[in-house]
Amino acid sequence: MIKAQWNTQAFKVRHRYLLYVFIPVLSLAMHFHIFTRDLVGYHVWRQTETQNNIENFAHGDFNILHPAINNAGNGSGICRLEFPIMQWLFACFYKIFGDHIIISRVLSFIIGLFTVWGMYHLTCALFKRNMVSMIAAWCFSFSPLFYYYTMNPLPDNLALCLGVWGICFFFRWINEKRTALLLWSAAFLGTAAMVKLPFAVYLAAAGAYAAIAVWRRQPEMKKLWHLFVAFGLCFMPAAAWYIFVIPAWQTDGGGVVHGILSASKSDIPNLLYLLQGNIISTLPELLINYGALLFFISGIIWMLKGGAYRNRLFPVLAGWGIGVLFYFIFELNIIGTVHDYYLYPLLPLIILITAYGAEKLLTMPLYIIRTLSVIALAVLPLTAFLRVNHRWNTVDPGFNPDLLKYHMVLAAAAPGKALCVAGNDESGNIWFYYIRKKGWNFSSDSLSGAALQGMIEQGAAYLYTDAPKVYQSAGIKPYLSRLVLQAGSIRVYALSEPAGKAGTR
Repeated sequence: MIKAQWNTQAFKVRHRYLLYVFIPVLSLAMHFHIFTRDLVGYHVWRQTETQNNIENFAHGDFNILHPAINNAGNGSGICRLEFPIMQWLFACFYKIFGDHIIISRVLSFIIGLFTVWGMYHLTCALFKRNMVSMIAAWCFSFSPLFYYYTMNPLPDNLALCLGVWGICFFFRWINEKRTALLLWSAAFLGTAAMVKLPFAVYLAAAGAYAAIAVWRRQPEMKKLWHLFVAFGLCFMPAAAWYIFVIPAWQTDGGGVVHGILSASKSDIPNLLYLLQGNIISTLPELLINYGALLFFISGIIWMLKGGAYRNRLFPVLAGWGIGVLFYFIFELNIIGTVHDYYLYPLLPLIILITAYGAEKLLTMPLYIIRTLSVIALAVLPLTAFLRVNHRWNTVDPGFNPDLLKYHMVLAAAAPGKALCVAGNDESGNIWFYYIRKKGWNFSSDSLSGAALQGMIEQGAAYLYTDAPKVYQSAGIKPYLSRLVLQAGSIRVYALSEPAGKAGTR
């Protein structure tokens, strides 16, 4: 009987070319049509908010402590959520090269490449095998969730990159006990938490390691002081930032702070529905990729069957997993079935399991299983593309397409620093991004004459709207001085107070 075997030696020789050349070139080719495309599609709300932050840093207040949005009336617009490291760094490039969306696209793509390379090195630190590490990098690159967001300006991309490298350095420190690795781990994970708070749950890995060392009374228990000091110091900036800004979130009713604690008993059926939706749909479709689903299932089976839980690193991995699962359950009502990028903290662990399962199938003696596994890996780019490429749809961009079509003339219709009223825009970000203005927004035809008068008194000079019920309203018409521009369904009016009211002030 001839036993065909996977040529691991050839794989080892070529894996660096696959990692540092083939994956980047393939991903670049598949995303090439997106680099110059403006912000459209899924979660364009959050993307335009981030891009407005970037442009306000580039052309306004460059203080990193003052991230600003455009939907702020005549105020400063300062809106502090995550610590805006990514937005500020991107703004540096905008100051040098000017306003071009390709800058945000290219920088986001580069961050994504470093995340893929970090995933490779994380897997190496855990398994010490090139094959499974290369598979992890490949599967990570073509997770549909990552494939889509890696081109979009979201701080979650930088947080994920820092989180992957931070946890990689941590496992390397466990193996090698070099203090420099511990410091790198703490610095990367602390910064990841600053960039996006959910990545603070990666501390669970360090907590699990410390708890196990204390319980076993291991000799390296003395090293725990290094761990406590390193992580304590590196997480202090993140703690200080969020202690400062979270009270404002609570004032605005930020559900992310309270999670499921804000739910009542009547919400339990909906929470179970959301849990089911994430397990049945989001997990296989977006996080894993349907082409790799069998690998993920195989990975779980082999972990249980093969006694992976006896590995000395398994308790630390389990602690990390418990941490991210706690985050997922706690924020389930906020994540819903829509905010898929909130699931970024779960992605590295899911891909580790997937890669482990793929390696097991690729090294099985049955030729047919190995062949089918190779085919499944090969189709991952195609299945990722088919699943999410439609999200960059310029015909149905997720908002009024006339904004995208006529954005240049709309931006030029009013002076650059003129304060404007814009809507309908439920997001508060999309319209201001495309018309390049600041001011007030409204949604659902909710602009009244009294509200518009108050805005005019505070400096509003123009109205941008696609709502006939608004500009045809008897309460609004007296404030419309003249029609400046009509671009498709969008009208731009110069505003002025009625003569009688102006004279009574």
